Amino acid sequence: MAINVNTVYTTVLYILNKEQRGYVTPTEFNSIADLVQREIFNSYFPDGNQQNRRNQNNTENDTEFFNMYKDTAYLLHPFEKEITFVYNTANTGFTPQFPATVYRVGEVVSTYTGQPQYDSITQLTSKKDFDKITRSKLTAPKKQNPLYYITNTTIAPATEQQLLLKISPIPNSIKVNGLTTPTLPIWGFTVGSLGQFIYNPNASVNFALDTSELPNLIINILKYFGVVINDPTIIQVASQEAKEIEINEKS
Repeated sequence: MAINVNTVYTTVLYILNKEQRGYVTPTEFNSIADLVQREIFNSYFPDGNQQNRRNQNNTENDTEFFNMYKDTAYLLHPFEKEITFVYNTANTGFTPQFPATVYRVGEVVSTYTGQPQYDSITQLTSKKDFDKITRSKLTAPKKQNPLYYITNTTIAPATEQQLLLKISPIPNSIKVNGLTTPTLPIWGFTVGSLGQFIYNPNASVNFALDTSELPNLIINILKYFGVVINDPTIIQVASQEAKEIEINEKS
C-alpha cells in the first residue's frame, strides 16, 4: 500500500510548527519528497546485496515473516511491473515504450508466433559473448533458447539515451518483467481566500513506497528541511534518528 502524501506533509509541518522551527512551502516539500523517496528506493539494492551475501554464508534464518533478504525484495514489489517494449526497426532491437520509467530489466520472455509457438525465457549475456555465440553455427541461439544483451541508443526525435535489447533470434514480441522508477510524489493544493494552501487530493500523487517506510520517510524529509530552514538542530536530530533506523534494519 502506498504512503499518503498528505499524511507525510501534515506530520512534517506539525513537527516543525510544534518546535517553532519555521515553515516549508508545498513546492519545497515536493522537491525534497522526491529526493528522499529516490534515496530510500536506491538503498534497497546495496541492502539486498548485503543480505544475499549473508544468506550465501548461511548466517540468516529463513522463516515465514523474518527473512531480511525477502523483506528487502518485498519493498520493491510496488515498483515491479511488466514493462512494454516495442521493436525498433532502425536499431533492430526492442526499446521501452516509456523510457523514463525503466530502472532495471528483469526476466525477458521472447514470443515466436507460428506452428508451434514459442514463449522462451531469454538469457542475458554480454555483447562480447553474444557476438561470439551468434556467429557460430554450432552455438547460434534458437527460438527455444534465445539470447539478449542490453545496450543504449538514441532514437529521434529524443536526444536522451534509452535502453535497447538486442535479441537473437529476433522474436515477434517480448514480455519484460522489470523495476520502474518511483513516481514523483506531489502534494497538490489550491489557494484559499486568505492565501493559505488547501490540500487537493485530485492534484496529488502519493508516495510509491511501502507503508512500512513512513517513519523513515518523515525523518529523512525533516533532515533536509533543516537545511532549507537553516537549522542545524533539526539536521542533527533527524540524521541521528535516520542512522539508528538504518543500523537497526541491518543488524
